Amino acid sequence: MNSKPVALVTGANKGIGLQIAKDLAAKGFKVIVGSRDLDLGVAAAKSVGAEAEAVQLDVTDLASIAAAARHIQDRLGRLDALVNNAGISRPIKPGMSIEEMRAGDKASLVSIEDMRGVFETNVFGVVAVTQVMLPLLRKAKGQIVFVNSSAGLRSPANAGQFSATQHAFRSVADSLRDEVNVDGIRVLSIFPGRTATPRMEKLFAKEGRAYRPELLLQPEDVAEMVTHALRLPRTAEVTDISIRPMQKSY
Repeated sequence: MNSKPVALVTGANKGIGLQIAKDLAAKGFKVIVGSRDLDLGVAAAKSVGAEAEAVQLDVTDLASIAAAARHIQDRLGRLDALVNNAGISRPIKPGMSIEEMRAGDKASLVSIEDMRGVFETNVFGVVAVTQVMLPLLRKAKGQIVFVNSSAGLRSPANAGQFSATQHAFRSVADSLRDEVNVDGIRVLSIFPGRTATPRMEKLFAKEGRAYRPELLLQPEDVAEMVTHALRLPRTAEVTDISIRPMQKSY
């Protein structure tokens, strides 16, 4: 069995998730890269380090989640950290008011059905992964990280569709913390502002804004905060981290 602490990072084939995976590997973790597309996950794992490996993990597919948990149990026998990073913002279009959404309206830029789809990944998928991994985490007195968004702290105009998923995400983390602290499990939520990732580049294009990644948070900024919190002595628990770009460009 593996002697290193084991960390599973979902949605880790790019962006913030990939950087968290790299930082955890550098800090001595055996990292499991969770990716819906296994080929992309395998490529990402190679960039994380020689000991990293990938598992196919679609957070909206219960069979996929169960298979990932069996893989970790059978090969490694432990799970010390779960980083819930997988999430989507599409097909919700930035700048659309609640009133503009139409149920079943194919001509609408976004529909109620589209919003349900985002909830499936950002909320229900996270709950499903966490539930399945909890027995492994409980045995290790592990840690859980919820990579949220600044949208999980406030809901500005024309962003309520996505913000609603992130507020629900936050509520899951807060409730879970009260449930599992007694088992020695720590729960952290981190709320990054806009971060220079491929996903954010697409968002700026949709908004018609110039994309200047040097003015945004960097994935390394977010990853450093996460890995630092995970490595704190067990006399402390960081519950919420809000992190923003130093220069505001949006």
